[in-house]
Amino acid sequence: MGGGGQMISVYPEELTFEFELEKPSYCNIKVVNNTEHHVAFKVKTTSPKKYFVRPNASVVQPWDSCAITVTLQAQKEYPPDMQCKDKFLIQSAKVPPSNDMDEIPSDTFNKDGDKVIEELKLRVVYTSPSQSGRGNSEEESGLASSATGKRDMHKNSSNEEIQMLQHLKEERDTILQQNHQFQRELDMLKRRRNRKSDAGFSLTFAAFAGLVGSAVDNVSAFSCSVQWSLGCILLLFNL
Repeated sequence: MGGGGQMISVYPEELTFEFELEKPSYCNIKVVNNTEHHVAFKVKTTSPKKYFVRPNASVVQPWDSCAITVTLQAQKEYPPDMQCKDKFLIQSAKVPPSNDMDEIPSDTFNKDGDKVIEELKLRVVYTSPSQSGRGNSEEESGLASSATGKRDMHKNSSNEEIQMLQHLKEERDTILQQNHQFQRELDMLKRRRNRKSDAGFSLTFAAFAGLVGSAVDNVSAFSCSVQWSLGCILLLFNL
């Protein structure tokens, strides 16, 4: 079972330690990034001297996860009724793409301005060695099933995106083919129109040339007739 918000989920939602005197105890938790952004997280506790957290801060890539190991240091006495009042707080915030916490601004987790900082609280549970066997088995089973569900969801999302991209590519190719066909038809129509224009111009020019030639011939004949008439008149005057 896990707890979470919009940015990250944490599995499990409580830290369980097998408590034995003079012996350290370990608990593993997983932080899962539920977004398409890089998310930085930071782990805080109300008893920093009792616990050792590694890593206590890191950056999780989109849809990825990060494992955290929390160590309960060896204790010299049992808590009253094996009850623990310690608390853990995990803060998370969206950050620019980076894998190194040193590149993240130092004020990333400061609550000021319009920054969105998500906080998840985890409680601590102590168990005796005889109780821890069954609890750890159920915890590991829940962690595995949750991780599998996340992977399946991410895989289905990736398949849908691939199918959508393929469909868009096919539509693009169809539109390009149609554009090429339209262009070829347009070029053919232009060539046909140009050929018709040239033929019309040639016929018009031939007709015009014929008319001009006929007119020239008529003018030449008229000129010859006038010259003959003038010659006859001059001959009569000389007589």
